[in-house]
Amino acid sequence: MAGTATPRAKATRRGLDPARAEAYLGWLRQMVLIRRFEEKAGEAYSLGKIGGFCHLYIGQEAVAVGSLAALRPDDYITCSYREHGHALARGISSRAVMAELFGKATGCSEGKGGSMHLFDASLGFLGGHGIVGGHIPLSTGMAFAAKYRDTDQVAVCYFGEAAVNNGAFHEALNMAALWKLPAIYICENNRYGMGTALERASAIYDISERACSYDMANEVVDGQDVLVMYAAMERAVERARKEKHPTLLEVRTYRFMGHSMSDPIHGHYRTREEVEDQRKRDPIVVWSQRLIEDGLTDQAAVKAIDASVMDEVNDAYKFADESPDPAPEELYTDVYTGE
Repeated sequence: MAGTATPRAKATRRGLDPARAEAYLGWLRQMVLIRRFEEKAGEAYSLGKIGGFCHLYIGQEAVAVGSLAALRPDDYITCSYREHGHALARGISSRAVMAELFGKATGCSEGKGGSMHLFDASLGFLGGHGIVGGHIPLSTGMAFAAKYRDTDQVAVCYFGEAAVNNGAFHEALNMAALWKLPAIYICENNRYGMGTALERASAIYDISERACSYDMANEVVDGQDVLVMYAAMERAVERARKEKHPTLLEVRTYRFMGHSMSDPIHGHYRTREEVEDQRKRDPIVVWSQRLIEDGLTDQAAVKAIDASVMDEVNDAYKFADESPDPAPEELYTDVYTGE
């Protein structure tokens, strides 16, 4: 199998397939939904409607949308705590996600998970996880289960670049490669683990190269281009389903906001100029411009999508705000006692 890094030849841009226009426009709407939802979540947090931690996904929308578009409904998904975008792209309703952020009973985790623990087993969305890197072995176990049952499901795990220095990351990848598991590890490399730049925390800059230690296929992906993300994910999914081989995708992306709502947008670890320069590669702008250039939509239609999304987000906010809190007795349900 391809144990070394996939060749990174420069692809020549081709025109978009008009037959896929509906899917392409769907990707745009999903990205806009994530962006507007996150902006509203940030507003709600500032108003005290959302408590605890809240990590926004603004700037990284193409990663979740492009990768999840290549999966089947029965595949497994686990995420880190920056998972609002993945939950929305997977199909959890904006109402259920916003209500969970508000800690309401109508939330997808019944108000008990909050921002970092969104969950919907019916969609194969098996949680955001608050412990850095703690879910990587869990996802590996899901891949093992799929192989053990002889299905062609795949298990996909999303995490940030700060997780790759944890022992759990290396142990999980070693097992996946040794046992030839249908696992896809997606490192969303936004360059900063909280406020620490990648080059200050990792002895090597190219995270994808870590897969070479386990003879695992790997690839560096432009996470600001939804079509590139989708194509890379398709390759990884095919490898997992047909060959039962794992893949590490290092997806280079960028968060336009701080690490969490308690972190200023620029903080003390990056400059305003750096953030503004990265905004030139805003995935929503990049994709909408390409759709317009290829004649699959126009500016008026893009504005209509945005207006439709804002109606949905405002409805989700109102729904969450008016939803009831969990009943006091719910404190004792869904608790593992060991009995």
